Amino acid sequence: MTRSAFRLTLMSLAVMSASITAANAQGVLNLYNWGNYTPPELLEKFTAETGIRVTLTDFDSNETALTRVRQGGHGFDIVVPSNNVIPVWIEEGLIQPLDLSVVTNFDNIAPQWVDVPFDPGREYTVPWAWGTTGVIVNTSLYDGDINTSDIFLNPPPALQGRVNVIPEMSDIITMAIYAAGGESCTTDRDVLRTVRDTLVSAKQHWIAMDYGTVDAYAAGDIGAGVYWNGASMRARLQNSDLAYGYPQEGFPVWMDNAAVLTDAPNPEAAMKFINFILEPEHAAMISNYARYSNGILGSEAYLDPEMKGAPEIDVPDALVGAGRFSESCSAEATNIYTQIWTELLQ
Repeated sequence: MTRSAFRLTLMSLAVMSASITAANAQGVLNLYNWGNYTPPELLEKFTAETGIRVTLTDFDSNETALTRVRQGGHGFDIVVPSNNVIPVWIEEGLIQPLDLSVVTNFDNIAPQWVDVPFDPGREYTVPWAWGTTGVIVNTSLYDGDINTSDIFLNPPPALQGRVNVIPEMSDIITMAIYAAGGESCTTDRDVLRTVRDTLVSAKQHWIAMDYGTVDAYAAGDIGAGVYWNGASMRARLQNSDLAYGYPQEGFPVWMDNAAVLTDAPNPEAAMKFINFILEPEHAAMISNYARYSNGILGSEAYLDPEMKGAPEIDVPDALVGAGRFSESCSAEATNIYTQIWTELLQ
């Protein structure tokens, strides 16, 4: 082989290698989502229809996700934060605007979920799922009123030492503020002093502060706690003694939202996935798996029968007014809440 032919062969191999690498990169989508929140069949169907393989990485809190992405070098394409932190993601330039030439299913978003305060007009995000944060109780242990934050702030004797609290600062602080008669994102020192004292005192009656406890509730290892409605429904479907309560003092209503990261390695594939989950059938897959509502028009036709009228999904009429949509708090309020939270975790 001549030197020129040898050089041409090397060049051809290099070009081929680069092409294969590029093709592989275009064929992989990296999703960063809450744990136990993404139906495998959804990812399998997306891959079957597009040829794009999806890798899934879990996070356990909004703070974890934000910290990881801020550090850079993560390799993720899509993230699914909650509404109360979306303004931070936008202000810090961490997520990019939707490409509506690709996201052609945008009009499938229910009107009430389009012009939302955390992302007006949905310039950056689309709904993944929405729900409430309330309390779950094993009624074989306690048959009293469960529509109260006293379940975790002042547990009845039958539940003391058997209460789990999700370690999600925003939800727990907010529920304690409502119980103290305050408003979300308050900086009222008297209210927050009560919140701190109440939480610190209540902690002695808790068994743990953990996230993934569906199986533990179902098995009866945990008697009560603060939990999300969808996770509570998953536990109740395994153990009919479990019931979900809506604290009359006030409870958070939230929405998790999918967004494409500004430094996404594969933004085109990411936009295709965003468009994919806006299909009613695919939105229903998410709801049927995680047991939350989704905010997509037409998805009701594809929901499992047990989703319709489920007590964890339909808030009782008398308690609808106690639900309050989560807000993005000021830096001053967040700093105070972080101090309270740090003391609680010690």
